[in-house]
Amino acid sequence: MKILVIGGGMGGTILANNLVRRMRKEIKAGRSSITLLSASDQHMYQPGLLYVAVGKMQPSEMYRDQASLLDPLIRFEVDPVVTFELDDSYVTTKSGSRYNYDVVVIATGSRTDAESIPGLSEHAVQFYTETDAVEMYKRLEKFEGGKVVVAVGVPHKCPMAPLEITFMLIDYFKQRGIWDKVDLHYTYPIGRVHSLEPVAKWAAPEFDRLGVHYKTFFNMKEVTKHCIISEEGSEQPFDLLVTIPAHKGMQVIEDNGLGVSGFIATDRQRLNMEGRDNVFVLGDTTNIPISKAGSTAHFESEVLAENIAAMAESGIAPRRYDGKVFCFIETGEGKASYAMFDYQNPPDPKAPTAGIHWFKTAYNKMYWASARGLL
Repeated sequence: MKILVIGGGMGGTILANNLVRRMRKEIKAGRSSITLLSASDQHMYQPGLLYVAVGKMQPSEMYRDQASLLDPLIRFEVDPVVTFELDDSYVTTKSGSRYNYDVVVIATGSRTDAESIPGLSEHAVQFYTETDAVEMYKRLEKFEGGKVVVAVGVPHKCPMAPLEITFMLIDYFKQRGIWDKVDLHYTYPIGRVHSLEPVAKWAAPEFDRLGVHYKTFFNMKEVTKHCIISEEGSEQPFDLLVTIPAHKGMQVIEDNGLGVSGFIATDRQRLNMEGRDNVFVLGDTTNIPISKAGSTAHFESEVLAENIAAMAESGIAPRRYDGKVFCFIETGEGKASYAMFDYQNPPDPKAPTAGIHWFKTAYNKMYWASARGLL
């Protein structure tokens, strides 16, 4: 069986390593092969961007050579896909190469879409690329007080990021000794402060306790130099605007007509592209209405690896993805919480503790073992 994995992020990397562990004999005997195509020779720990944005991590700490994370039996090429020929089971790449497959897994990720809101890119800071996170930290260092707004669009990567950056900003301003000069506001597009109701019910009292003002039913329409105008007709002035912009899938998915806004229609249990039995989708690339989080890609990849290995051996895929997600939540004050949920069980955020914060900090280092498929 020829297995092609497209995308070298968390999902693609864990999947490829997990497949080798399950299919090592098959691969060594030449009966199966695994090829991973990526747009970069570097693997970035994306949650680290949140820490770079507030000066708690250096950009260099987020990277490893992608090849160093992969089992040697994986063929790894830095050669991004340009076209998908799904009817004929092959893709073509930027180099002009053609890769045939029996099974393909698409794990191309997502990107921000700040440009869809006039003025948002020009007047806001964000933290979803290294460049943006560094620029945000520079802006924070120059900020001496005033109205700070955290404005959220949906859908977005990592469901807890809006809450985390809000709590982390409070810590940052306190550490600089200017919290008493800051008026912190938060906007969210629906009628609560988070898309997940149990999380919203937990977060709103925390905002009240800390003095964070919030507006709901606030969908960004346009941003001027010092004001956000919402679709609902309200306005939110700011001196510093931090945004969690809406996200969409990667351009190559749109260019090939594989999904609306770059998200591929995916069976929520089997993780195959709807209408395709040999095309599977991982992580942010799916249109499954669950969290676009690293843990989602991790748990999905474990299910897919078992199923693909079983398909190679018996033609039967035994596992179903149950929607499992686990998210740490930085809450400031040296504490953290977490939420774990799936298709059947809603999240139930726990009281923040220093112990959970320690574990989250430790995971920032343990991530590399996880990417190698060791955790």
